[in-house]
Amino acid sequence: MRRVRGETRFTDDIKLPRMLFAKIVRCPHPHARIVGIDASQALAVPGVVACITGEDLPGRFGIIPWTPDEHALAVGTARYVGDGVAAVAAIDERTANIASRLVRVEYERLPAATTLDAAITMPELGLGDSRRDNVSKTVELAFGDVDGACERADVVVRDTYFFEGSAHAPIETHVAIAQFDGAGLLTVWSSTQVPHYLHRELSRVLGVSPTRVRVIQPPVGGAFGGKSEPFGHEIVVAKLAMLTGRPVKILLTREEEFYVHRGRHPMRIDLAVAATDAGEITAIDAHTAIDGGAYSSFGLVTTYYSGQLLTAPTTTATYRFCSARYFTNKPPCGPKRGHGSVQPRFALEVALDKLASKLEMDPIELRRRNAAAPQSTTLNGMRITSNGYLECLAKVEEASGWRRRRGALGRGRGLGVASSAYISGTNYPIYPNDMPQSAVQLKVDRSGVVTVFNGASEIGQGTDTLMATLVADVLGIGLGSIRVVSADTDLCPVDLGAYSSRGTFMNGNACLMAARAIRDKLAVVASEAFGCEPSRLVFSGGYVCSLDAAGHALAVDEVIRRAEARFGTLGATGFYKTPPDLGGAYRGGKIGASPAYSFTAHVAEVSVDEDTGVVTVVKVWCAHDCGRAICPTLVHNQIEGSVYMGVAEALFEGHLIDDNGLHHGPNLLDYRIPTSLDVPEIESILVEPYDPEGPLGAKEAGEGPLHSSIPAVANAIYDAVGVRLDSLPFSPARVLNALRAQRAARV
Repeated sequence: MRRVRGETRFTDDIKLPRMLFAKIVRCPHPHARIVGIDASQALAVPGVVACITGEDLPGRFGIIPWTPDEHALAVGTARYVGDGVAAVAAIDERTANIASRLVRVEYERLPAATTLDAAITMPELGLGDSRRDNVSKTVELAFGDVDGACERADVVVRDTYFFEGSAHAPIETHVAIAQFDGAGLLTVWSSTQVPHYLHRELSRVLGVSPTRVRVIQPPVGGAFGGKSEPFGHEIVVAKLAMLTGRPVKILLTREEEFYVHRGRHPMRIDLAVAATDAGEITAIDAHTAIDGGAYSSFGLVTTYYSGQLLTAPTTTATYRFCSARYFTNKPPCGPKRGHGSVQPRFALEVALDKLASKLEMDPIELRRRNAAAPQSTTLNGMRITSNGYLECLAKVEEASGWRRRRGALGRGRGLGVASSAYISGTNYPIYPNDMPQSAVQLKVDRSGVVTVFNGASEIGQGTDTLMATLVADVLGIGLGSIRVVSADTDLCPVDLGAYSSRGTFMNGNACLMAARAIRDKLAVVASEAFGCEPSRLVFSGGYVCSLDAAGHALAVDEVIRRAEARFGTLGATGFYKTPPDLGGAYRGGKIGASPAYSFTAHVAEVSVDEDTGVVTVVKVWCAHDCGRAICPTLVHNQIEGSVYMGVAEALFEGHLIDDNGLHHGPNLLDYRIPTSLDVPEIESILVEPYDPEGPLGAKEAGEGPLHSSIPAVANAIYDAVGVRLDSLPFSPARVLNALRAQRAARV
């Protein structure tokens, strides 16, 4: 509600005395050697305080410890249009903008790869680590005799799919403020999703002791994965603050946001799916080429994610995936909601629809026959605990009227189904260690107020509300008695960040541990007061009651005061670490391993205008297995947001870069995302099998519901007009071309 009332203070709302404003000078070429930089004219502008270049920040950084390949400002070579090469700090934003245009940079243009094919066919560019190719990362994994299974299969569907890259398009662009005070403490406020990792990289790149760095993450105005790693501008403002002794702020423009990017990777997927006549899937064989852009980002993980999650919820007897991520001279790609797995999910779910057609089998029935079981392990070693997948299929089948309506809506209108599975937090903590992945500290005041200190990043998904709800539930008090302080590395215990749908599962478990420790102390004094066993107490509605003493109750705040008198100051900590030995026993087997998996099924209904090629998504039914829904309204909101984002990628989005390295439309007018008028009717359905390891039985709901919305739309288009669309987005031109090819084939 604070956001709705306009009371939330975002990073850009922070104003500090004597604050400077910074502007980054960016390279206009896709690939260029920096010959020289002359900042004399910029420094001569009244009000300009400092100018720095890459020489002032020689250390490399990156989110993955093994692939730190970025400089805050390019050193020697710039690798995409928009790569930062210098930065100017001035007394106001206008002066910084003017001065930044006066920085003279001499470039020597270099050959560039601005397409995936160019990166593959021009290894001489040497963008890879070895300088002999453009390869960022390769993965080759096989489970069983895939080739033999394909040869023996009754039916094999083999096609190539292409998933266009897309941007996050949050309302709030990147923004950061740094202050270096007289005591030598560096404080950075940033719209980041990962305060902990930003803290680490600031310390490492700037050479400042981690004890002298503090990162504060104010509420974030949207992120979706686009702010889940350290960025150059965060290091730049910190360096400028250290040099000038004044606070420095930088707010990226919308155009800069599109170039800094880290959005969804374009992927080309060659996929084969084999099955018996009875519909038993015997092989899945995926070969994926990934356009990674200029830098590594999360690319090592992305390359694994492009295949690791394809063995559920539809199982297979044999499986292989070969994946290669390539560097190109384009804005760097990174994690976007459903990191690395949305693209192959699109390919597989469309392939399953084709397979069902060849087998003359209902596509829901095909999925049902090959469904992963609860309490099972996938072919590649992923442990499944609770599993509501079959119920998800049944729910959307019934709600959409699938059996009576599919194929019966008349040409131009159709239904399509798809399904998916996703992680509830990753077992992979980015840098290996045995420490907690999430932690919470509770402070209990004698007034009855309980403060939750947690490192979780509130980016609009509702983790603050979740934490407050869990503590209130355990202690039997109202939400008005809970305060939440989050994402301040000085005040809060560690949390690794808002990514991989880990918030509910990991922070929730940490929060429960701490809250239950407090309740145990309260129970001691309450049970003595009632003369009963602690197990006979009920905490609810602001009171503690005994099941053995009807009509008697103590207010929780009174119990808190008695407990403080008995035990001293009340506080507790809680933490969460994933269970040991999750994932397959092979290199990379930990990536994609999670303590619990969510499951989703979609049915989409579309109409197709055969004269214009315009596809309209009429309605989407989405059933999501989130475990037990702790805050049902938040879960419904996450599902609806995922459907919205999936439909956007299906019909509209394309982060397109031309041969000169320029974005086709780096603004929210030209970059196509749905308006409120384009959003279909959405029916979100909660499926709630209790997960034994989730907090109160809960699992994730933030990313899983996106995956299958896209292939459900593709399969619905096929049901409507009989054409297969294997490349995204399903633009009017692409649909018309497919329809024309269909007509030509009939002649």
